Amino acid sequence: MPTARMTLMLAGTVIVCILLVGSVESAPEADPYKIIGVTRTASQAEIKKVYKRLAKEWHPDKNKNPDAEDMFIKITKSYEILSNEEKRANYDRYGQTDDTQPYGHGHYGNRPDHFYFDENVFNFPFNKGSRDFADSKYALHFNQYVNDVVPNSFQRPYLIKITSDWCFSCIHIEPVWKEVVQELETLGVGIGVVDVGYERRLANHLGAHRTPSILGLINGKVTFFHYAVAKEHLRQFVEDLLPQRLVEKVTDRNDLQFLNSWHELNKPHVLLFDQVPVVPLLYKLTAFAYKDYMQFGYVDQGLSETANLLKQFNINTYAPTILVFKESTDKPADIIQAKGMKKQIIDEFMSNNKFLLVPRLVNQKLFDELCPVKQFHRRRKYCVLLITGEEESFAAGHQAFLSFASTNNREVVRFAYVYQQLQQPLCDILLKKEGTPPPQVLILERRNAAGKVLYKPVTGGWNGSEEDKQRLLDELERLQKDPSILNYDAMLPELNNEFASMFLIRWIYASYDYLSEIIDDILHNNWREMMPLLSLIFSALFILFGTVVIQAFSDSSEDKPKMKDATKSENGSPGSNSTSSSRPPKKNFVEVTELTDITYTSNLVKLRPGHINVVLVLTDATKNILLSKFAKEVYSFTGSLTLHFSFLNVDKHSEWMATLLEYAQDTMQIDEDDSASHKVDYTGYVLALNGHKKYLCLFKPVYTGEDLDGKSSEDEGGSTGRRSRPGSREDHPPRRSVARSRSTSTLQVHHKLDRLGLWMERLMEGTLPRYYIPAWPGLDKITANK
Repeated sequence: MPTARMTLMLAGTVIVCILLVGSVESAPEADPYKIIGVTRTASQAEIKKVYKRLAKEWHPDKNKNPDAEDMFIKITKSYEILSNEEKRANYDRYGQTDDTQPYGHGHYGNRPDHFYFDENVFNFPFNKGSRDFADSKYALHFNQYVNDVVPNSFQRPYLIKITSDWCFSCIHIEPVWKEVVQELETLGVGIGVVDVGYERRLANHLGAHRTPSILGLINGKVTFFHYAVAKEHLRQFVEDLLPQRLVEKVTDRNDLQFLNSWHELNKPHVLLFDQVPVVPLLYKLTAFAYKDYMQFGYVDQGLSETANLLKQFNINTYAPTILVFKESTDKPADIIQAKGMKKQIIDEFMSNNKFLLVPRLVNQKLFDELCPVKQFHRRRKYCVLLITGEEESFAAGHQAFLSFASTNNREVVRFAYVYQQLQQPLCDILLKKEGTPPPQVLILERRNAAGKVLYKPVTGGWNGSEEDKQRLLDELERLQKDPSILNYDAMLPELNNEFASMFLIRWIYASYDYLSEIIDDILHNNWREMMPLLSLIFSALFILFGTVVIQAFSDSSEDKPKMKDATKSENGSPGSNSTSSSRPPKKNFVEVTELTDITYTSNLVKLRPGHINVVLVLTDATKNILLSKFAKEVYSFTGSLTLHFSFLNVDKHSEWMATLLEYAQDTMQIDEDDSASHKVDYTGYVLALNGHKKYLCLFKPVYTGEDLDGKSSEDEGGSTGRRSRPGSREDHPPRRSVARSRSTSTLQVHHKLDRLGLWMERLMEGTLPRYYIPAWPGLDKITANK
């Protein structure tokens, strides 16, 4: 027994020594002090100074050494540790760095001194340089993601894994991830791996807050994978990323409709024949990659509804078959058939059939691809362009042009056509030299991307006759020998996008996909990721609900204001002063106080500085009409704290009114003789009286209403402010019916205050003329006659 115990103790000692030796040997590689080149007692200033020098020296943009990028990353990570006092103390005590920490978790600072994991001691197999699965092949950097991956995501989807060092869950999904990558990469799916320890900026940009995470990228949009990491789930996830309307199911019922749409869509149509009921993922990915060039359909050979199609095109049911149809729907332009089709073969097949024999130029992008700009002398590309119309009369010439193009065997010549009505600016420039109407054929060569072209019209126009074909053939043969026959040059404008009207449909589809993503996020995202969206939704609902409640329980500010007559009673009780309210008006009425001997002192003589009393002058006969109109005009100004509203009955206090205007007659330029010899009708006058500074602003009625008799009336209360002479016709109006006279008088009195609202605005702005007086008329002038 002692011997056995000694043997076990010796073996344990040997193991510990081996581990310690391994730790000592590997420690320098991950020691941030040695990477930066400072001692353990170095200050923060020294560390920062050395870091700046090393960062400039090893920056990958300046240092072309193959190891510069890795060294730059090590320097950066080491500085992150040493510049943070907490991380530095943690490393000095436990030997731990961020590489040994699980992403998104705290430090292991609470561990006892005798128990910690050191990656270098235990040598776990997920170090960046020694991972079992070569993630470095798919490693993504921020600039690479923005400049390459995002643009490419419009041609193929990407499957991206977010991982980190010392991530135990990442190890568990590694076998499944490896198997899925090997399968999907061969189908055309892009693969990416983001290590948050080295690309934390990219991980934050993608919205990845934990590891491991798997996300999909398509059309520049990121979608997270929320299910168990299994091969079937990941495959279905990639398939769900693709748009739902990429491939149309074709049977004997809709085959003609599908194939005949080539003219409307201006695309070749592709049919895949296979025996599986579901469209293969490889075919969907191909359809997504070439969606801008071709229209895709799928025929399930196992259905009875496709028997006629199989017979018509003589399809071999033992192997998948792909047919490409161009202008002819009866015979395919190309065919490929093989068991286990590879992506490379399908891509080459699609690239060779991207365009119709004679496509229509519908946008600038298609023009650039069909007629590329000349780059080298030996790579000249010529474009034979038919300018025609959409009418039926042009159909024969277009068919003859198509027939001629189908016999072309020159690789440097492409054929296309445009509709003059849809591309008017382009056609006007090209037809300007000849001045001939369409149809017309031209041969052109593009010289630069700015739009410069050399071209030559084919003489004689184009009717599709044999003579026209021969002339075109002769010109092409001459062009092959002498490119200088293109003797015209022009600057072409950018082509109109004829499919721009389909933008609304694409926007609806994009909105549907976006709503689907939101619903998916709501169902699967954690609360941390959902908080911004939920906060936005609840804020919008709160604002909407609050607005409805406020509108439902508040008084409408557009209600007709009511009058509150605060006139004193017969027993002499004083009327209340008008109460000011803060803007906007809180009351739906206007308080108007009568200016009498009782309210004279408080409402005028001792009015507070800065306050103004707006006084309406009226008579007993016009009181109701003018007060109602006055309330409507001044209602919007009742929120002012400095305005008070009163009325003066000129039948009772005419002497006070005359005395006031006599004081101000010099500034108002009132003729004293005229005012003495003529009786002035003050009905409808409005006075703005500043009691403290002793000035007034005057509003005189301006009649703007309709004159029923073709002239103004001077009936009771109907004066417009003009002086009337005794004995004139205005003082003795002809007899009319009582109802007609009252109607005329009422209408004109009502319109006396039409401009009062504008006058009030000028009063508030301080732009009205002010008439200063030496003193207010005495109290005896306002006292009513007994």
